[in-house]
Amino acid sequence: MGCAPARILLLAPCSGGHGFPRWRKGDGKTLTGLGKKGVGRPGGVARSNRGRGVPETKHTGLSSLCPGFKSRPGRHRLYLPPLRELMESSHPTVRRALFFEKLGGGRVRCGVCERRCEVEEGGTGFCGTRVNRGGEMYTLIYGDVSSLSANPIEKKPFYHFWPGSTALTAGSWGCNFTCPWCQNWTLSKTGPSPERAHHLSPEDFVRLTLREGCRGTSLSFNEPTLMAEWALDVFRLAKKEGLYNTFVSNGYMTEEVLRALAEAGLDAINVDVKGDGEAVRRHCGADVERVWRNVALSRRLGLHVEVVNLIIPGVNEREDQLLSLIRRHLREAGPETPLHFTAYFPSHRFTSPPTHVSVLERARDLAVGEGVEFAYVGNVPGHRYEHTYCPSCGELLLRRFGVELVECRMREKRCPRCGREIPVVGELP
Repeated sequence: MGCAPARILLLAPCSGGHGFPRWRKGDGKTLTGLGKKGVGRPGGVARSNRGRGVPETKHTGLSSLCPGFKSRPGRHRLYLPPLRELMESSHPTVRRALFFEKLGGGRVRCGVCERRCEVEEGGTGFCGTRVNRGGEMYTLIYGDVSSLSANPIEKKPFYHFWPGSTALTAGSWGCNFTCPWCQNWTLSKTGPSPERAHHLSPEDFVRLTLREGCRGTSLSFNEPTLMAEWALDVFRLAKKEGLYNTFVSNGYMTEEVLRALAEAGLDAINVDVKGDGEAVRRHCGADVERVWRNVALSRRLGLHVEVVNLIIPGVNEREDQLLSLIRRHLREAGPETPLHFTAYFPSHRFTSPPTHVSVLERARDLAVGEGVEFAYVGNVPGHRYEHTYCPSCGELLLRRFGVELVECRMREKRCPRCGREIPVVGELP
């Protein structure tokens, strides 16, 4: 994803008392679990990619696959139990998928993302998380939580949604993009293993969110669209408890899935638009038109939307590319929708030097000049453009440092100097 690398919990269970395990947060605080097993692989660790360990799992080589492929049995070297075992309760992370159609001859077409993989009996989709068994499609990651962390909402980043609040954030395994610079590649480039998974039910996830004093939920780290079935159940339960629900996504889900998520209780989505059509097609193996369609659809569905562009040297930093993205943002999302330009750092298989701050500043200035009212620079802690200013008079409204909100000067969501109403969802701190 385009956000900063996640500070993810230790996944191995440790003694929590009363039969509950604990998971450590990135800041050293512990979370009390709700089951008798830890989340993630037994003894495995999944943290950020900055020398802090990797999960003890087997990589599937997803980034080497071609977009739009039609899978064959054995294409992904994942552990796939026989059909009889898949149907048994011993694999709670394996569930019949909700979004697919039967094509005949035992083949199915997945309807979760716009790859719409056609999968033969015994094969898996591009993401490696969905399998055809007996002419039916199953998800392998229902509640298979690879990573769990209570994060400031600003980390996603959401700058105009419940500022200063904390969201319990979960991720799983796999991705439907091929980005070679992925910051969370230890999760997104790793396939699921149902026989080694530790299941976290929607009920326990929501209960843990409440117990830790979080204001809402967030699905992130890998591509959350792949967790659609679990997300739908989580969102419905969370709304009943008065919690908000958020997604940090590449925006490549089908319209059917996006509408279902909104209906179930999704409140906000952060969409990482990787660049112009050429960059997204070449490096991510995807069609950026589908992403912009979902940005616009999210707005029409009443979701709060924020857009991110990770600027990568040699990929999407040219002025014509930036202007194209900015103008498309204005058409599809509107001038009041926040647009974040974030710094890239070398990761996974990409070794270009980090994004220079001057490039981020130029992108932000171009956006403001074109009419974007809330444009930000990200992954540069302490930069003046990570703050929110009134677009009418320039007054400082929300001061941040990195992922932390440190000061709120607004009064009832209005500028204290000129009185302009500022689009912010949720309560102010």
